[in-house]
Amino acid sequence: MFRSCLLIDVGDNPDRPRPGRLWLRNRYHVHQRLCMAFPSASRKAEDEDFLTPFRPDEFGNGQVHVERAMDSGFLFRIDPLPNGRAVIIVQSAIEPDWGYAFHNANYLLAAPPEVKPFEPRFWQDQCLRFRLAANPTRRLSKHSPDVKKESIGKRVPVPTDQLIGWLVRRAGSAGFFIKQDATTLQPGYIYMKKNGKGQRLRSVLFDGLLRITDPDAFRQTLVRGIGSGKAFGFGLLSVAPADTAG
Repeated sequence: MFRSCLLIDVGDNPDRPRPGRLWLRNRYHVHQRLCMAFPSASRKAEDEDFLTPFRPDEFGNGQVHVERAMDSGFLFRIDPLPNGRAVIIVQSAIEPDWGYAFHNANYLLAAPPEVKPFEPRFWQDQCLRFRLAANPTRRLSKHSPDVKKESIGKRVPVPTDQLIGWLVRRAGSAGFFIKQDATTLQPGYIYMKKNGKGQRLRSVLFDGLLRITDPDAFRQTLVRGIGSGKAFGFGLLSVAPADTAG
């Protein structure tokens, strides 16, 4: 796998934003641009300078709109930085071609992309710090309180007071245990607009400590991501060594 860091040029004045800040406001456009880092062989051969408009069927090469696995797909997350800056973290099965993706939009970047191989190793009871931007949802059933018949099966945001529980339940089958008293969350919403229709998606940023209970399952979780909305910057689980063991 590979991890990429894309520092975005958002400018230093929110009232007069750089194009990068405007671009980040629509997750659909962000995902579309990131997909361009995985062009099909025919696309690169026929349009080396990326002059023709984006067409979804010309990108992917087994990497876009596919199940995330060791050899396919990518995940991403937009992280805020000090002084209002922002970075996009991308985890991909194959090495991305950012030069091609931003050939006609280099003004969005504040620095050349950084790309590094990413092959982490995990062990039982390992303690790690984690960050996860998630889109916690639940599906309404006929047993849900006050649910209308036409709403059965619809996905709705998880209530704020149930967000930690949502992550705890997924952690059990994902190979890790979270320390609830060391986990913080920042609920909010992100915006996307596609084909002229706008939509808000529930967004929650989790930061905390976890302990690995099943290294193999945890590695698969890292590859596949957690929850829904992966095309819009959700699901990527980032980990780093923790000072505290246990």
